[in-house]
Amino acid sequence: MEKEREKFSSRLGFILISAGCAIGLGNVWRFPYITGKYGGAAFVLIYLFFLLVLGLPIMVMEFAVGRASQRSIATSFNVLEKKGSKWHIYRYFGMAGNYLLMMFYTTIGGWMLAYFFKMAKGEFQGLDTKGVSQAFDSLRADAPTMIFWMFLVVILSFLVCSMGLQSGVERINKIMMVVLLLLMGVLAVNSCLLPGAAEGLKFYLVPDFGKLMENGISEAVFAAMGQAFFTLSLGIGALGIFGSYIGKERKLTGEAVNILILDTTVALIAGMIIFPACFAFGINPGEGPGLVFVTLPNVFNEMPGGRLWGALFFLFMTFAALSTIIAVFQNLISFAQDLWNWSLKKAVVVNGVAVFVLSLPCIFGMTVWSDFTILGKQIMDFEDFLVSNNMLPLGSLVYLLFCVSRYGWGWDNFLKEANTGEGISFPKKLRVYLTFVLPLVVFYIFIQGYWSLFKSL
Repeated sequence: MEKEREKFSSRLGFILISAGCAIGLGNVWRFPYITGKYGGAAFVLIYLFFLLVLGLPIMVMEFAVGRASQRSIATSFNVLEKKGSKWHIYRYFGMAGNYLLMMFYTTIGGWMLAYFFKMAKGEFQGLDTKGVSQAFDSLRADAPTMIFWMFLVVILSFLVCSMGLQSGVERINKIMMVVLLLLMGVLAVNSCLLPGAAEGLKFYLVPDFGKLMENGISEAVFAAMGQAFFTLSLGIGALGIFGSYIGKERKLTGEAVNILILDTTVALIAGMIIFPACFAFGINPGEGPGLVFVTLPNVFNEMPGGRLWGALFFLFMTFAALSTIIAVFQNLISFAQDLWNWSLKKAVVVNGVAVFVLSLPCIFGMTVWSDFTILGKQIMDFEDFLVSNNMLPLGSLVYLLFCVSRYGWGWDNFLKEANTGEGISFPKKLRVYLTFVLPLVVFYIFIQGYWSLFKSL
């Protein structure tokens, strides 16, 4: 007799953990520097548009496949596909996407944790801009230190997962998400009250389409599409797994909207923390990926009580990273349990060792293998490219076609599942758009990623 699938103890638990999966470094690390690069508020408007027309429908589809099958990506397609079809083959690519994401994400999570301790200990006090930059460079050149922090992140996250869905993943994530939102609120108010912060708020909140044109409108549109898409971790079953843990009481569109609002709120508040601070201290908001690690410690050095604010900021960054890592680890564990009937303990131990070992090339690529490149990219950048430009768009295309095509699960089955329960219904009128337009948009994102790569070679 099959063991009954564990469920979330509350609707809030489902919303917070699904949002936790979506809320990660894409919101609080990538979103502010991309917004800075493409001119601020006008870019934010384009991003929000694509979040609604691109991210939301695919999120509902992934939840629907998870809830209807009551399985992780390991066997969800097997349960729902028509006899003789081969949709289930995608499960191996989906799981490869989860592992690939963790192969570099655990390292960045380790940096966040390291910076929390560095900031709390006052290691950046008295350093000038060059000194702060050198501190980040020396961390990236120190393989044993990076391995230590990455190992700590992997162990912490798998420990949470080993406690089970309700008592581990759901309970810890609820606490982290509530603390995360409180910390962000305090930090945003603090940033907005800095002398000179008004210019930063204007840059961030008042659209200037002239600035958008300066950087090239088509590039900005593509960046907004990509960010809307990747912030939600769509297409690799990382959200589908949480669909499999919820009951039929609520329609899925309303739940997806709640998660989208929470995810977007975190990204927008991250901007409220970063842009006023940048303008208050004369720092370029388009600084790039180093914005968090190089720019912000300088900001905290100049602030009254900066050591405390800096430590709190990197604590919140660590929580953002861990919320995604725990969610993806839960998917890896469920995959092993669904496909091979492994016990929770065995799935945790085997995956823990696997993720740790697979995360090492990313660290070695910055240190002992720094001369080694693939398609002109270092290992970490190549892993990110494989996930962001391949696994996520192609996986989303698979979920999309599976739900709209009569050769897959089919539109009627998807609609029935999405609209079971109370709440907002999924609009039937979207069928033409989802069948003929959205697949082309997703495919465009995939092709554009390769076009950018070959232009840079």
